[in-house]
Amino acid sequence: MKAGWRGALGVLLSAALLWWTLKDTNLHDVWRVLSRSSLPLWIAATIAGTAIFPLRARRWSALLAPVAGRLPFRSLWQSTAVGMMVNNVVPARAGEFARAFALSRAEPQVKFTAAFASLAVDRLFDGVVVLLMMFVATMDPAFPKEQTIAGQPLTFYTRGAAVFLLVVLFVLALLVAAPKKIFAIYHAIFDRTAPKHAPKGRALLEGFASGLGVLRSPTLMLEVLFWTILHWLCNAFAFWLGFKAIGVAAPFSAGMLIQGLIAIGVAIPSTPGFFGPFEAAGKAGLALYGGTEAQAASWVIGFHLVSYLPITVLGAWYLSRLGLHFKDFSGAKSAGAGEAGGATTA
Repeated sequence: MKAGWRGALGVLLSAALLWWTLKDTNLHDVWRVLSRSSLPLWIAATIAGTAIFPLRARRWSALLAPVAGRLPFRSLWQSTAVGMMVNNVVPARAGEFARAFALSRAEPQVKFTAAFASLAVDRLFDGVVVLLMMFVATMDPAFPKEQTIAGQPLTFYTRGAAVFLLVVLFVLALLVAAPKKIFAIYHAIFDRTAPKHAPKGRALLEGFASGLGVLRSPTLMLEVLFWTILHWLCNAFAFWLGFKAIGVAAPFSAGMLIQGLIAIGVAIPSTPGFFGPFEAAGKAGLALYGGTEAQAASWVIGFHLVSYLPITVLGAWYLSRLGLHFKDFSGAKSAGAGEAGGATTA
């Protein structure tokens, strides 16, 4: 799995953000805060932070129900763990491909293209719920409305994310509501410019559209929304336990707000595991609630490690159990093309 120029850019950005996060921080003070923090609360934060991944796997069941029925939770959980582990050790969010590919291998009736398309909806629900929780957090009287991040109000950071989500939602809605028009546009372009590849591309597009079936069912959408809300409340709870572990008296709503800032921050290119953007966004967010420089740095370093290690170890174990190797994921895109080549076109 080659990193390419995006990987190089991610390393540079991550290094710059880590430097920015720690440049005014005394590492001796950070160690002192962590060494005096509550181990039981860190353990609880680790459990809550890891629990979000089985919840994500359960949500995936509803996302794939229209194209594959109710898949075994075991396959969904193992594939999710593998994908998250790959995101933690390989750049460019390769875990999204790995997650879909692992499921298509564990459950052969699930096409790679459909599994991968369902992850676009997965991330769309994430974005909507995270932004809503950030809005709810700003309604809490404990929210420091006068504070800014790097001299900018909070809306400066959320506006761009909201616009991006609206664009994605519009494109997906078109593919769900008017697939024939989308296919007609596709053929009008590619039948002329790349006629040899048009049939394979059409089959890929059909497979992708099939993975969006959940958007046609209000019942399934409500189910997905329920699990998404539970997922992010659990994640915010893990954040809050981490605050308590180091002695920061931030409210639960702070976890809802800071997880949104981190979600926006890790959207930029970075190293595997999002080291750098996670620390920069988390430290800036916690500073809003009055945490000291050492406390904010201690929390982002401590929480990032306790949330990173368990799912990485579990994912590596499941990778071995499934008989997969990292080189298999390099062919994830080729697997999709293979499905297209074997499909009939209309």
